[in-house]
Amino acid sequence: MSETTSKFIKIRCPKCKNEQIVFGKAARTINCLVCGKVVAEPTGGKIKVKARILEVLE
Repeated sequence: MSETTSKFIKIRCPKCKNEQIVFGKAARTINCLVCGKVVAEPTGGKIKVKARILEVLE
């Protein structure tokens, strides 16, 4: 596995417990699809996750 390969990440919102899949190198802020809470923010590379990571998908 190389460092340039990015993954999709399954996360759970800390507020409403909604589970959703996000891209590991997203370019914009990711909000929960149910309650709107920010669950991940871009950092110029990998995202900073503000929710519980459930699984990293291949």
